Amino acid sequence: MRIGEVMTQGVVTAETADSLSRVGELMRDRNVGSVVMCEGGRPVGVITDRDLAIVVAADGVDPSDEAGTYASRPLVTGEAEMDIEEAVALMVQHRIRRLPVTDSGDLAGIVTIDDLAVRAGDLAAAHQITAEVARAALPEFYFHQRGG
Repeated sequence: MRIGEVMTQGVVTAETADSLSRVGELMRDRNVGSVVMCEGGRPVGVITDRDLAIVVAADGVDPSDEAGTYASRPLVTGEAEMDIEEAVALMVQHRIRRLPVTDSGDLAGIVTIDDLAVRAGDLAAAHQITAEVARAALPEFYFHQRGG
């Protein structure tokens, strides 16, 4: 199965010059956990709800600051024709839970690790996919705090 068949279309985007507050409003209003940041309409990074919580709430950054400064870069993307297994491997390699999807170079949607796990159709495989990305993204939690 291809990730283009699984992705959420209508990915939420903002310009890098938009404020952190504006990005947070987009997340709230669109009920999403991430926004793809663009410069001149071209995707360049991603900012997540966790990024906002850490930057604004924990680090005390002014919510009127430009969001692009705090976006994860470089942007890791998958192609719509990519197999689910390739997408999972890419997400594990880069320790990401959300993968913007391009089609012929244009931003076409976004896929999350949860989307891919559910589409695997096998509960054990779904748990394995989610665990692999979580372990890659949070190695200190899995290997230090849990005594592993």
